[in-house]
Amino acid sequence: MEKLIINSYEEFEKYLGQPLGQSDWLQVDQDRINLFADATLDHQWIHVDQERAKEGPFGTTIVHGYLTLSLLPYLWEQIIQVNNIKMLVNYGMDKMRFGQAVKSGQSVRLSTKLESIANLRGICKVEIKFSIDIKDERKPALTGVATFLYHFE
Repeated sequence: MEKLIINSYEEFEKYLGQPLGQSDWLQVDQDRINLFADATLDHQWIHVDQERAKEGPFGTTIVHGYLTLSLLPYLWEQIIQVNNIKMLVNYGMDKMRFGQAVKSGQSVRLSTKLESIANLRGICKVEIKFSIDIKDERKPALTGVATFLYHFE
């Protein structure tokens, strides 16, 4: 998939209200889930106990919701390349909803749309409406609006 290349605020502004693209699919396996559990100290059985999870509501372990969210920057970088910036700041998240659990071994991807853009004295504030979709599933794992600040040079 080819990245969208942005070199200035004016170029970014042209995409207002439009889809920006989708990332590649990324499989979330049990090893990644376990590493996230160790990093966050969240070892709830539904995420890490494969034997117990077989008898649980999903028939297997599921990905932490916050692991799904934390994949957003990695997946976002597959969609867009913003040049001529000094810094990118993750500024906020709004209207986040976890719609469906991601089962261990399933694949997810990011779909995006430029919801709003503002020039704040050389800082480009963008709000990206996003969906983290699950391969072969109708409902997304997560939806929301991510706000990024791009500090152009």
